[in-house]
Order: sequence, then C-alpha cells, then structure tokens
Amino acid sequence: MKFPKSFYNWMSISGFIIALNSLVLILILFILSLTSMTGNTYLGVFIYMVLPAFLIIGLLAIPVGMLWVKKRRYEIEGTDRWPRLDLNNKDHRSTFIKVAVITFFFLIASAMGSYQAFTYTESVEFCGKLCHKVMAPEHTTYMNSPHAKVACVECHVGEGADWYVKSKMSGLYQVYSVLFNKYSRPIATPLENLRPARETCERCHWPEKFYATKLRNERRYLADTNNTEWNMSMMMKIGPSYSAMGLKEGIHWHINKDFKIDYIATSRDRESIPWVRLTNLKTGEVKIFEDEEAPLDAKAKDTLAIRSMDCMDCHNRPSHLYKSPQVYVDNAIVSGQIPKDIPFFKYAVMQALKLPFKTTPQAMSFIHDTIITIYKADYPDVYTKESSRIEKAIKVIQTEYAKNAFPEMGVESSKYLNHIGHLESMGCFRCHSDKHKTTKGEVIKKDCNLCHTFIAQGPTGKMDYTSVNQSLEFVHPVKLRNDAWKTGFCSECHKNLFE
Repeated sequence: MKFPKSFYNWMSISGFIIALNSLVLILILFILSLTSMTGNTYLGVFIYMVLPAFLIIGLLAIPVGMLWVKKRRYEIEGTDRWPRLDLNNKDHRSTFIKVAVITFFFLIASAMGSYQAFTYTESVEFCGKLCHKVMAPEHTTYMNSPHAKVACVECHVGEGADWYVKSKMSGLYQVYSVLFNKYSRPIATPLENLRPARETCERCHWPEKFYATKLRNERRYLADTNNTEWNMSMMMKIGPSYSAMGLKEGIHWHINKDFKIDYIATSRDRESIPWVRLTNLKTGEVKIFEDEEAPLDAKAKDTLAIRSMDCMDCHNRPSHLYKSPQVYVDNAIVSGQIPKDIPFFKYAVMQALKLPFKTTPQAMSFIHDTIITIYKADYPDVYTKESSRIEKAIKVIQTEYAKNAFPEMGVESSKYLNHIGHLESMGCFRCHSDKHKTTKGEVIKKDCNLCHTFIAQGPTGKMDYTSVNQSLEFVHPVKLRNDAWKTGFCSECHKNLFE
C-alpha cells in the first residue's frame, strides 16, 4: 500500500504499528473467546477495553504525526500548511474513497465493540470476578442466592442513562480504591445512595399482589449428645387474613401506599432506630414515636438523615446473605450432607467456629484440628467408631464456611446483619420494642403474633400442634432462667459466635 510522504515519520509509523497489532490481537482473542469452553474475566477486559484503547491511540497518532510533518514543512519550505482535498484529482479521489471505506468499517466495528464493552461492564462476570479478593464475598453469596440469575446491575443500577452514569462515576472511585488499597475490610454497608427499591426490586416483586399468609417450617439442632432435632412451623402474616383486604394489615403493611414511614438511625448499620414518624397520607395525621430509653436530642434530629422506609430496610440482604455457623450447620444436617446421628457433632462444630480467623487456610486447618481434638480427647469411643464419617462431615463444614465467611476481607455474618426477623440482629425489634412511644402514649408493640403464629413446635416425635387459625405459646428449645426470652431480645444471645 502506498502512503503519502507525510506518513513516513516516527509518530505515524509507531501509531500504525500499535493500531495494527491491537487489531490483530483483538481478532485473535475474540476468536479464542468464541471457541473457549470456559470464561475468562481478564480476556473480556483486554478484548473490549484495553486493546481498543490502544487501537484508538494508534489510529489517532497517524494523522497527528502527518499534521506535525506538514507543519514542519510549512515552517521550513513554505508549503501548504493543511492537506488539500481535490476530488477532481484521481489520486485524491482514490485516497478519499479508501479512507472513507476504512472509516466506515472502523465506525461499525467501533459501534459493535462499544456495545460489547458496555454489555461486558454490565455482566456478572465483570462485577464479581474482576477484583477477586475484594468482590469474592459478594460474588460467592450471590451465586448461592435466590437471585443468582438476576444480573448485578438489575438491582445496583437499574434502567436509565442517569443511573448508569452515576454507577460508572462511582465505579471509577472503586477502581482507584482497589488499585491503591484504599478499600475497607469489610466493605462498609449499607451502600450510600443506592437506587430506591421501588425502582429496582418492585419491577419483579409487586407487594400489593403478594399478601397471602405463608407457612414456614424450620428445623434446628441442639448442641447436645444426640444433636436433638427441634421443629417449628409458623404462619407468617405477610399480608392480611383475607387477600381482598389488600395491605391493610400484615408485615407488608409497612409499604402501604396510604402511609409513609420515616425514621432516623443512629448507627451506620441501621441497627439502632430511636425515632420513627408515621404519616397517614389520606388524613394527613402524623405520629412520632421515640425510644423513651434513648431519645434523640435536638442536635441529632437536625444533623442525622431522615430515611423513608422501603423494601431494603427489612430485605437488606436479598442476594448477599451471610449465614451464621449455627444456621449453615443446621442446613447441612437437614439437607443430608452431614449425618445427624454422629454424637456431639453440632457441639464440636460450634466449638471449632467460635474464633475469628485471619486467613481461609488458617480457618480450614483450625476447624479440622479442633473437631478431631475434641473427639479424641473427650469422646474417643465415638471417634474410633465414626472417624470416617466425621472426616467427611468436616469437609462439608469447611465448604459451608467458605461460602459464608471470608477472613481476608473481614467478612462473616455478624459484619453484615440480616434485618429479616429478629434472631441474630435487632431486625423487627429496632422499632417494635415496646419502647417507642408517642407523647399520647401510643406504642409500637413488641408482639410476636403481629407477624407470625406458631402452629407446631417441639422435638421430632414429641411435637405440639394447633390449627392454622390458632397459636401455640412459644417454647424455647433450651430452658432459660426466668424465661429470659420474654423480656430480652433474641439477638442478645443468638448474635454471631465470633463476637
């Protein structure tokens, strides 16, 4: 191919070489990505982001170098400063057609590449795998969640160019934080300025049409000799007794469009909520409930942000739920991954998971060694008989631990509390405490039957039952002094074992 004389300079030639090599590499890697059976996060980054950047830089260097040569010739020889274009000239016309055709195909390729780059930056692979260490907890729990087939951006970004731009601007700081090791361990939550749930969650979940009562069955195991099973069946009052009543009562009443609930939280994790405002949008009536034991002072009311309650205030871990050891151990037994008839196993596991760890290998080693030591020292007869099954069960525990705890990032269940319920966090009791009162004495009640009723409970084979329209008085699986569960909060005992 014949080039103009002005092309032959170090800048244009360097740009041509860079552009040509980048194009060849893009084609090779693109073909490789199509034929590869396994995905590669960094391959996508190079195909759609890194190499196209070098391609554009190389292409820009070509005309810049040619203009620089023209400028030098103008200064020295007094020739034309700018290139001339005369379509009546055969050579000019031929060159123009070639450049136009090449530009046309380049623009098409650029458009396709830009779209692929956009699509790639919106992918789960890009969000979860690009920064292995930082995003490993979020990606792992996401892949084991009910939303595993919902792309990250569906919730974190949503539709519209404005939120896309906001997310990418936020992403620039995140890239900076990762590159210069500025990120916190664990990453602080809740995320600031997250898009309102009604613009994301409610595109699929329509609370006004999900108000039927739901039966929930739970099976837990006690840390005793026989890993005693304890069963509970609850009727969850997600909505009213009759669907025709809409959202007039039940748990989802909190997002009834006829009311607005605002609150002030004094802690970042929103565990402490001393001030609540309820507004009846039909009548205009406003009620303010304050924690009588820890009321907000005037300065705090003026400086702390007032947040309007939405789905995320309860469903704060819809895709990134970190289960506590007692929960994932019980689930493994229920699912049959761990035999329930290995004596003292729940007890031994709980002892092995009491301490926080600095690294995952340290955790794996400690879990294994501690359980084996307990059996050899305290229950040698059991170990002699069950050693093979104990070793297999330990591997299951290690696998479940790796799904829910990430020592390198300082992540486990107590760092990311789940506000659904009230067992391991304050949850419902943040407001329903019997302490939040109006000046007229109205109270946000701490009444378990507001949300659920027990229709069955007790150890397997000795359960108590009642009809779905009645309720049993709750019986704590472990006998507590003075029935402390009646006056205290569940999370005071059930908080994560690492604390």
